[in-house]
Amino acid sequence: MDEKRLELATFAGGCFWCMVSPFEEQPGIYKVVSGYTGGHKENPTYEEVCSGTTGHFEAVQITFDPDVFPYERLLDLFWQQIDPTDPDGQFYDRGPQYRTAIFYHNEEQRRLAEKSKAELEASGRFDKPIATLILPAGPFYPAEEYHQGYHRKNPFHYQRYRAASGRDDFIRKHWRDPERDAELRRRLTPIQYEVTQLGATERPFTGEYWNHFEEGIYVDVVSGEPLFSSRDKFDAGCGWPSFTRPLVPENIVERLDLSHGMVRTEVRSRGADSHLGHVFPDGPAPTGLRYCINSAALRFIPKEDLEKEGYGEFRKLFE
Repeated sequence: MDEKRLELATFAGGCFWCMVSPFEEQPGIYKVVSGYTGGHKENPTYEEVCSGTTGHFEAVQITFDPDVFPYERLLDLFWQQIDPTDPDGQFYDRGPQYRTAIFYHNEEQRRLAEKSKAELEASGRFDKPIATLILPAGPFYPAEEYHQGYHRKNPFHYQRYRAASGRDDFIRKHWRDPERDAELRRRLTPIQYEVTQLGATERPFTGEYWNHFEEGIYVDVVSGEPLFSSRDKFDAGCGWPSFTRPLVPENIVERLDLSHGMVRTEVRSRGADSHLGHVFPDGPAPTGLRYCINSAALRFIPKEDLEKEGYGEFRKLFE
């Protein structure tokens, strides 16, 4: 690592808890620090910033290698984490400390930020003006240690906060690729689209696979990712396909779901980010889990077709 090539980027996107993981997961990012900037008091505390009297924004400061992850890509990723049309906060966090802003560290960052904002405004993605500020970077004060890497220290509370705040739903709704979305609407049936893309639930006992027990595997209807096996399928009596475990755990993402006044664990596919269903702790041995999945999110590959469909590595499961 050549430290002379590293640069700083500073973004305010509402609660700084939610602005760390999207950036630190990227290549070329060496450090993401939560903190306070843009105010008039030195070394403010969290309580002082939350009072709204110091003028600070909650922000993250990113140390990055522009040869690996250019500033333009940081800007693109920043926009996709926020509601840029809200001048008074983010989601249910209200107040000046939760406003959005790009703090530029040099004239090139300022130019790129202004260009990126103008392009977003002209794109028509939002029906309200872009309210995110573009400001010169000033002193940045790291937040208290318990705020640093909060998503790792308190994952359940972090996920619950993101879901309850409305941030995750907003991102999924507004940052869809229009070309990909149009292609999916053409390729999928209405119920497949509504389930995988809009998080709908098919009516029980109506799906193609709720009482289907032929030997084979179930893959994501959008991407073809292998998800579940008939060997782990059981009749839960609920009217949806049920499995005790995933076929490839790495292809499954679990998220907190607070919709409909309930606390549940949503199941999504990693590659396509399709909504699949939910997982419950009321299944049989050996896992005690019930992955309750919508038929509309799945495509079945019979065991005799695994080779020709490109899933030959799973043929041994049925020998």
